[in-house]
Amino acid sequence: MTAENSPVRLDIADGVARIRFNRPHVLNALDEATILAFSAAVDKAARDERVRVVVLSGEGRAFLAGGDVGRFHAAGPDAPKVVAAIIDPFHHAMLTLAAMTAPVVASVHGAVAGAGVSVALAADLAIAADDLKMTLAYTRIGTSPDGSSTFSLPRVVGLRKAMEIALLSDTIEAPEALRLGLVNKVVPAADLAAETDALAKRLAEGPTLAYGRIKHLLRASFSHSLADQLHAERDAFIASAGTADFADGVAAFMQKRPPRFEGK
Repeated sequence: MTAENSPVRLDIADGVARIRFNRPHVLNALDEATILAFSAAVDKAARDERVRVVVLSGEGRAFLAGGDVGRFHAAGPDAPKVVAAIIDPFHHAMLTLAAMTAPVVASVHGAVAGAGVSVALAADLAIAADDLKMTLAYTRIGTSPDGSSTFSLPRVVGLRKAMEIALLSDTIEAPEALRLGLVNKVVPAADLAAETDALAKRLAEGPTLAYGRIKHLLRASFSHSLADQLHAERDAFIASAGTADFADGVAAFMQKRPPRFEGK
């Protein structure tokens, strides 16, 4: 299998790891091979010290239309085994993305359904094309969500709205997704690639270690008391104060010049 026809493509350049779902003929739906390739790509990006931002995207008309329902149907009574074979590496990838120091950006367009919503929500930032059509969709095939959406969704939109989105599986278009905070920005579909690249470049030139500490502080805050969170903030700030990025950031402020962060 070549890189061009792999179900997930990984390219690392200029500090940016681009992970792209690549099954456009089925709207990038996840089967066993695709999720194993996705998990492997995430692992590789996480191990690469050059990576300062991760961009998740999809080839063709959609970002990610969830699990491969055709594969589930073909499995018949073996469907639970097929589902387990997909979910376990999927969840490994979600945990790895959350633990990464580098910020994760989801660049989403077209159909974003089921696991696609989970992936978009798991990213630290999401930029969407104006043709976005998002639906959690799991109840349409008689199951519950996976990929951390039941964790992320109520934190983004609140419990009552999360119940509505998860139980009813209605379609949410770009303006409403932006209003609810499911995405951070909506751009014309023709501009999505350029806008994503601009955001990735900005993040790749930023203080990567500080970004990682910010990610950890925000994600952990929901389970911390105020005292615990203040202690964690203290430790993170002190650790950041020992980095080269902090030294240059402070010097740049005093010298009235832009900082030159190297992610160190």
